[in-house]
Amino acid sequence: MSIRAEEIVWRIGRTTVLDGVSLTAEPGRTLGLLGPNGSGKTSLLRLLAGLKRPHAGQIFLGDTELTKLTRHSIARRVAFVEQHAATNANLKVIDVVKLGRFPHRSLFSGWTAADDAAVEAALSRAGMAEKRHQSWMSLSGGERQRAHIARALAQSPQELILDEPTNHLDIQHQIGLMRLVADLPVTSIIALHDLNHAAMFCDRLVVLQRGKVVAAGTPEAVLTEHLLREVFAVEARVEASPHHSKPHIHYLP
Repeated sequence: MSIRAEEIVWRIGRTTVLDGVSLTAEPGRTLGLLGPNGSGKTSLLRLLAGLKRPHAGQIFLGDTELTKLTRHSIARRVAFVEQHAATNANLKVIDVVKLGRFPHRSLFSGWTAADDAAVEAALSRAGMAEKRHQSWMSLSGGERQRAHIARALAQSPQELILDEPTNHLDIQHQIGLMRLVADLPVTSIIALHDLNHAAMFCDRLVVLQRGKVVAAGTPEAVLTEHLLREVFAVEARVEASPHHSKPHIHYLP
């Protein structure tokens, strides 16, 4: 289903972090959220995931306004991968991934074959199957990130929200993760710093600057040389890649 935000306002004290933000993530598509540090990306993702409530505006999952849903019902369909997720250091990887199944189980239900299948599929997709019995303490930063992504996938979400998930990953796993998210049959919103990854793997983009939406549309429409100069303060040339036809940004020294 779609995720839609209408005129979202959110503040910290007297500081307005998000000011009239509207966006739509279309069903089954990947929406990339871009912007400089401090533009409000993480705050917006936490609002969209139902972890905080806006001071003004509305957020919808499909046709249902988010405040009309219980926390448990949101958790059954929306998976959120934070930028700096924490986990009990004594757990094994498979135990971390199993946490994703909790929203689908009642207080007295036992572990099922469906739970096992979801966990195994998530481990495989995230490239963590061979690490399933390793302790959390033994993992690298990139492996911990992939384990958290596997936990989110084990949740069998309809909507997936990720806050800069490629941080700490080597280039192979950055590309693999972006391809994985783009190919999932879910509605995804993903905050990114790498603009070329956004161009290659996202169907649509939204750009934030100082808490406001300054551009929205396809990568071809959004990633212009003017926007890169005005929002990201870089000089660049943008051309269609001869290899995948998507926009490719060439940064100038």
